[in-house]
Amino acid sequence: MRAIVGVKRVVDYAVKVRVKGDRSAVDIDNVKMSMNPFCEIAVEEGLRMKEKGHISELIAVSCGPDKAAETLRQALAMGADRAVHLKTTMRTDQELQPLAVAKLLAKIVEQENPLLVLLGKQAIDSDSNQTGALLAGLLGWPQACCASSIKVSEDKTSLDVGKEVDSGIQEVRMKLPACVTADLRLNEPRYATLPNLMKAKKKPMAVIEADSLGVDLIPRMQVLSVEEPPARKGGAKVESVDELLDKLRNEAKVI
Repeated sequence: MRAIVGVKRVVDYAVKVRVKGDRSAVDIDNVKMSMNPFCEIAVEEGLRMKEKGHISELIAVSCGPDKAAETLRQALAMGADRAVHLKTTMRTDQELQPLAVAKLLAKIVEQENPLLVLLGKQAIDSDSNQTGALLAGLLGWPQACCASSIKVSEDKTSLDVGKEVDSGIQEVRMKLPACVTADLRLNEPRYATLPNLMKAKKKPMAVIEADSLGVDLIPRMQVLSVEEPPARKGGAKVESVDELLDKLRNEAKVI
């Protein structure tokens, strides 16, 4: 069984982001970038399924500028077999939106003919949480989002997926081919070691211009303004319970 895993290059989760002076976008110049954490979890799950013999080949796919190749090399160093770089100069946090990404991935699915597509449930830059569902809709495949567990049937024709929902864990069963998006508690991703990073340079990576796939990449949504959240006010001590209740009632207005 062949599987595709989508990975996205985002601002590192530990970086304090800054807004551009014109408030048009987040400033990503000279900022540390890394693989989206939920995508790392998706890659790790694909590797574990491969180690168990459920997957014969794991293909990492990313849409983005030249430097997105670095993110793909990380996926290859973790253990993916080969990579596909859908090259574009569009900003992936604003201009290249979920519908366009889903259409691009659908084109790769047509070419590679996998039985499973693994994605992170969302990217930490745009927080859209849409690509997996849109891709499943375009392909006409069943999908399970926010997966915290995945089990492959003995005959490798279906998946049992534990989905994180507001009330707990929802267990679903679906036939392959299918799309699954990974949640935080699905696994703990492995680190890409230095020797594997060196080996990853020799693994094949196809580069395809995103514009060449005949997909409409025009954004459906326009970002009007980006602003930093207001600074948090410092805490204050109160002298009595009555004063606390007064502040909660009249200042915070929570009671």
